[in-house]
Amino acid sequence: MLLLSALALAPPPLAAGTPVQSALKFFEGETRSDGTLKIMWGKQRRSRSVGQGTIRPDGSLSLVQKVDDEGKPPHERRWLIRPVAPGRYSGTMSQAQGPVTIDEVSGRYRLQLKTTSGLSVEQWLTPLPGGKSAKSHITVRKLGMVVATGEGMVVKTP
Repeated sequence: MLLLSALALAPPPLAAGTPVQSALKFFEGETRSDGTLKIMWGKQRRSRSVGQGTIRPDGSLSLVQKVDDEGKPPHERRWLIRPVAPGRYSGTMSQAQGPVTIDEVSGRYRLQLKTTSGLSVEQWLTPLPGGKSAKSHITVRKLGMVVATGEGMVVKTP
């Protein structure tokens, strides 16, 4: 999906109320995302990614995603996310201008960032029972107006 390919990238928790480290661990190892993005006045496009995540000694998550957005050449996206307080994360992403912020809100995770092309992205990840998947909803704005929305799933693979 446009950026997070499930814009999938903010770490969802294993279950509501899990410790900070467990939330980041969702993306340790391999994850896959599959979703669609509907761009205003355009057709719906499919987006897929395969991510490989590593928890660093300092507790941060390093995530590299191979992204395949319909109609675009495959590309790589890199994330570095660290816990800053219970339920709060901050970091960087290769297609973001400035910081990526992630906040836990009632058992869901809200990711916010600005892209290098000036779009504002908000992604909500909702963990599903079992701790191996999360639903994703993305809203993309330009100058405050919604220009795209997306839905997807992020799945932790064995």
